[in-house]
Amino acid sequence: MNEEQSENKDSYIYNKVLRTGMALALPLFLAMASCSEEKEHTAPAIHDRDSVSMMTSYGVNTLISDSGVIKYKIVTERWDVNTIKKPSRWTFICGIFLEQFDEKFNIQAHIQADTAWYYDQLKLWELRGRVRVKNVNGLRFSSEELFWDGMKHEFYSNMLSRVVTPERTLQGTYFRSDERMTHYTVSNSKGSFVKQDEKATGTDDAKNPADTTTQVPVLRPAATKHAATPKTQTP
Repeated sequence: MNEEQSENKDSYIYNKVLRTGMALALPLFLAMASCSEEKEHTAPAIHDRDSVSMMTSYGVNTLISDSGVIKYKIVTERWDVNTIKKPSRWTFICGIFLEQFDEKFNIQAHIQADTAWYYDQLKLWELRGRVRVKNVNGLRFSSEELFWDGMKHEFYSNMLSRVVTPERTLQGTYFRSDERMTHYTVSNSKGSFVKQDEKATGTDDAKNPADTTTQVPVLRPAATKHAATPKTQTP
């Protein structure tokens, strides 16, 4: 084989290798282009982990206990539990209905609201939107806000609240009460009372809950008409 034939053979091998390489590279290039297009439809990663609930339950009807004692029953359409947020909380965005129990498992009150949060570490309930409470003594409470402090064992509200009992009707912008709503305070209030409230001093507090508006002003006594003194005739 002469020198010219050798060069032609080398050129033929080089061209064949070049065509083979291009044939292999073209599918790889198309695959890479295809992958780059798919990334445009990929959702971004979620970095705010505290916004994700660790548990979500639907159609809940359950009893809740504290230190081995059943405290209340929860009925709700949706219950979210989030332990990442500070403070950790239970969320009831579809409304809630609660039954409150005493130590002997007797129902003391019914509580309902449009939205509620329970801060489990603080033992604090926050109820919002059409909050309604009715206890065994016939007291009915209504407001757009109510807090239930499980550590201090009390209810309180800083919004306009209305309290109706068999004896009186009260309304005020500040409300505070014990856990059973037998002793309560309503300030900046107005309301109507029955006449017997004027003699409520010295009665049993359980029958006549304390409040800041039960003092009835003393009425001024009515003026007394005196008979005219008869004129004496001089002889």
